[in-house]
Amino acid sequence: MDTPSEVSSQKILDIIERLVAELRPTARGAAVTLDSALDKDLGLDSLGRMELLFRIERTFGVRLPEQAIATAETPRDLWDTVVKSGTPIASTAAAAPIITAGAGESPATVADAQTLCDVLDRHMTAHPHQTHIILAETDDKVSYALLYQSAQNVAAGLQRLGLKAGQTVAIMLPTSAEYFYSFFGVLLAGGIPVPIYPPVRLSQIEDHLRRHANILNNALVTILITTPQAQAVAQLLKSAVAGLRHTVTVPKLTEAGAPWIRPAMATTDIAFLQYTSGSTGNPKGVILTHANLLANIRAMGKATAVESTDVFVSWLPLYHDMGLIGAWLGSLYHGLPLVIMSPLVFLAHPERWLQAIDHYHGTLSAAPNFAYELCLRKIDDETIRGLDLGTWRRAFNGAEAVSADTIIRFQERFGRYGLRATAMAPVYGLAECSVGLALPPAARGPLIQRIEREPFLRTGRAQPADAGCATAIPFVACGQPLPGHEIRIVDAAGNSLGDGEEGHLEFRGPSATQGYFRNPEASAQLFDGAWLRSGDLAYKAYGDIFVTGRAKDIIIRAGRNLYPHEIEETVAMVPGIRKGCVAVFGTPDRAAGTDRLVVVAETRETHAAVRERLRREVQTRVLALLGEPADDIVLVLPHTVLKTSSGKIRRAATRDLYIHGGCADDRPRRRWRPIMRLAWADLRLTITQSGRWMAGMLYALYAGLLFVVFAPLTWLMAALITRPSSGWRVSHIMARWFLRLSGTRFEVHGLSNVPRGTACVLVANHASYLDGILLIAALTKPCHFIAKRELGDHFITDVYLRHIGTHFVERFHFEDSLGGLKQLLQAVRGGQSLIFFPEGTFYPSPGLLPFRMGAFVTAAQARAPLIAVTIRGSRTVLRDQTWLPRYGAITITISPPIEPAGTDWSAALALRDAARSEILRHNGERDTAPL
Repeated sequence: MDTPSEVSSQKILDIIERLVAELRPTARGAAVTLDSALDKDLGLDSLGRMELLFRIERTFGVRLPEQAIATAETPRDLWDTVVKSGTPIASTAAAAPIITAGAGESPATVADAQTLCDVLDRHMTAHPHQTHIILAETDDKVSYALLYQSAQNVAAGLQRLGLKAGQTVAIMLPTSAEYFYSFFGVLLAGGIPVPIYPPVRLSQIEDHLRRHANILNNALVTILITTPQAQAVAQLLKSAVAGLRHTVTVPKLTEAGAPWIRPAMATTDIAFLQYTSGSTGNPKGVILTHANLLANIRAMGKATAVESTDVFVSWLPLYHDMGLIGAWLGSLYHGLPLVIMSPLVFLAHPERWLQAIDHYHGTLSAAPNFAYELCLRKIDDETIRGLDLGTWRRAFNGAEAVSADTIIRFQERFGRYGLRATAMAPVYGLAECSVGLALPPAARGPLIQRIEREPFLRTGRAQPADAGCATAIPFVACGQPLPGHEIRIVDAAGNSLGDGEEGHLEFRGPSATQGYFRNPEASAQLFDGAWLRSGDLAYKAYGDIFVTGRAKDIIIRAGRNLYPHEIEETVAMVPGIRKGCVAVFGTPDRAAGTDRLVVVAETRETHAAVRERLRREVQTRVLALLGEPADDIVLVLPHTVLKTSSGKIRRAATRDLYIHGGCADDRPRRRWRPIMRLAWADLRLTITQSGRWMAGMLYALYAGLLFVVFAPLTWLMAALITRPSSGWRVSHIMARWFLRLSGTRFEVHGLSNVPRGTACVLVANHASYLDGILLIAALTKPCHFIAKRELGDHFITDVYLRHIGTHFVERFHFEDSLGGLKQLLQAVRGGQSLIFFPEGTFYPSPGLLPFRMGAFVTAAQARAPLIAVTIRGSRTVLRDQTWLPRYGAITITISPPIEPAGTDWSAALALRDAARSEILRHNGERDTAPL
């Protein structure tokens, strides 16, 4: 491995070329030079940059500053960073944490505080030298005394510049100690902080200026605090904002040592302005008073059962309410240590978030749903070997739509690292209610309700679906109203609705804003009498709030409500479509009197044939989900779909772009749609769907009856047979007849690839509970399944599986079990062929999960040929989380044997990669394993 000083520019270019080729396979060898623009020429977005950072660090064994990779414009910049700033990974090991958690006062000692400054005063008096903030990247610590004194110095500097009480000061700083000093410095000077996000790259300046000029003008900002590196941007902002008099840095503010004069402060004073993400043309600055914030923090602390021993770990940006109020100001009020890292660190290395929770014994943390999904996709087990999440008692999930699938998979995977089953806490909140509005009970885990699709889409009634309902919509409970707050669900006329009825979510309580700063039109739309409109749709059930979508984003098509986020998630699963870069919206069709369904999806594909295939696949997915097609599917270049600063899809803005021709496609735009097509779509929904449902139910009943007949008969015959090979042959015959009588179109290809006189190891993808039956039906040669130990604990499964020769192993610890490995090695060497499902489990959504290594180590050490078996179609015929089979076709493809190249770990890895490649080639699903 090269040291940073030995890194050649060509090696950097090679890494970039490989990544660009993967991201843009149709680019046909785009030239990469040291001066190519990473974004414009090479098409690397923020996530692409973070992947590049990961690969450079892995290749050269260095840690690079996350800010450097974010600000780099060309490969030359990256090369300079590696040579000059690369730190060997071995030297980045952190020291043992030093946190005086639990040494602080009880929240009761600040219960009578009237302002945020009062809270800081109390901590300063009670324990000035206690650690309050820890900057995780450097392990630097900020005590209450240091925060207080530094904030006083900033306040004095602001007063010296002429800041008057009630005037606004914008803070455009990254996560740093200076951010905390600046925020409280503005408060101590009598001003109103206005957090805005800093530019990451020079290429973002134009959009950055345009976005923030409107905000700063609306807020009447007089002073801007920023970094020395952003001074050029700040000067441009100064010329675009009429009232902006000074752009300064924290060192400049504090160098003069001016005296500080404490201003008078009241609980009804504005504590800060929180501008909603994406507010440009009509900025909406949420007014939050000290009373609002303290009421919200106290209520959230009570609902969470915060204790003095808690430690909050956060990477959330401090210009966002969840990071500023939920993480920092909440920790300040309750006297907790706050461990904080830059959002760039998390995006580049999501494992550092979890490692910080382990390292600092974190108990509380929060993130949007995408962060939990990023951990699932980007963190491999080797990176977090030894991780312990046992102290993490509350993992708040909010700020965007919460995915039931993400919650389930996150709990399942990280439960193996000590994460408590009750840790994940889906929450609901919005800036107009300070930050939090609904939290689940402190000791309860996530609650997911599955709702019947058609009644809900048609009438808005949330009827719980049967356990076997394949079309159910999962909704996640986002908790119950905070103490002292109320939530109601109303119809379009403002009438309150009962439990299980979807409507508009409105709220009121002491945390609620009084409106938007200098925006009476938006404020008037916010209020419904004493209640505030959230803009979200939801229903209540058993005291919990289930948020179903944004009211303004709902598409009403032929009397049916369509939910964009659900369609967007489905379209994003199409290989070739950029994940998180799909916008779905409705546009009015005056001729039909309904909405047209428009899908705008980003792709890097440029070849006409490939784009047409993508368009067909998107349409197929939409049809499968909704039972009707989209009216227009537009494939656009990367970065066309508009997003907010926090990464949320701006559907309304993208719709406007589409209407005005800004979403260019490679084909003529359809200018009209026949009315009869929409009428036929509606007729098909009301008539033919009921017929399909009835046919599906009849088939499911028939197939279920067949199983009821065949399963006990097969079990009995196998139980009476002592030889496993005979039990396999009987099962093979019965499985074949079952599939034939059920009408399943079943094909087996490559059966001759299974050697007759030689033991081998077979590995198959796992997509359904049918997979075991399918392999028995496909393989005429008796083989031996490898099954989890728990199946041997039940009489019925234990008897049957043992009588067909199954070996039971520990579910999660096979690789660490020498006894289990020896048992399987002896079986192969004794002539037995073994069948593994290396994924270990399966999910409803398509995708090949990461492989466990047990099968490949066994094959390598036994020098046995490895055979990849691909099962295609079983996920459709019998989907996870349902017992209702559907009519369909299933294909088994048996690939040629792969001979191990040795007996060591590298040989096992080679077998794994070769088998995975074969299965991916035949099963038609995406690869979900991390790079």
